[in-house]
Amino acid sequence: MNDWQTFLDTELAKPYMQETLQYVADRRAAGVTVYPKDEQVFSAFEATPLNEVKVVILGQDPYHGEGQAHGLCFSVLPEVKKLPPSLKNIYKELATDIDGFEIPHHGYLQSWAEQGVFLLNTVLTVEQGQAHSHKHLGWEKFTDAVIALINQHCDGVVFVLWGAHAQKKGKHIDTSRHHVIQGPHPSPLSAHRGFFGCQHFSKTNQLLTDQNKAPVNWSLPQMQKALAGL
Repeated sequence: MNDWQTFLDTELAKPYMQETLQYVADRRAAGVTVYPKDEQVFSAFEATPLNEVKVVILGQDPYHGEGQAHGLCFSVLPEVKKLPPSLKNIYKELATDIDGFEIPHHGYLQSWAEQGVFLLNTVLTVEQGQAHSHKHLGWEKFTDAVIALINQHCDGVVFVLWGAHAQKKGKHIDTSRHHVIQGPHPSPLSAHRGFFGCQHFSKTNQLLTDQNKAPVNWSLPQMQKALAGL
């Protein structure tokens, strides 16, 4: 799994993560539907190598609707027709912030991840229809360790923190080495309190170009090209 492997081998072997992974395995074995699929739990790490991380977007726990989550925060699988409300609002903001952005008919954000946008949920599993059902496990501690590694290993990363949960999670980021952009969450409950009009996507690209890093192409490929990446 690229240059995350040493970290993952070490962290997943720790007792707290062994307990977490065993609990998830036991729930699956008991017939409980857990999202994402077992082989997709660590998709974010496969899609974005550590040494290529230049933007981090933090989510909470995975989507708990059938067939939506696949391991990248805010993203849904290409075949999902009804997009989650938060993702719709992200697209609305992109359409006003980024010239030429066309709202796609899918919610598959893999192309962002492949450009160095690390799409990390702070809890990596959830039970069907039960939001926050795995919040009590060790995932929060695990993703704290992930953020600490990025904080230490990388330079000039743009952390995009939407909502109080993500902002609390990012409170130990070294702002002398990295950039933090924060604002309300894109959910319908809070998007009108400052998410719309935040221009976080263009601001992220400005921070990247100021460091002579390539800006993110936020435009998403059409469905056929998105599916070709699976």
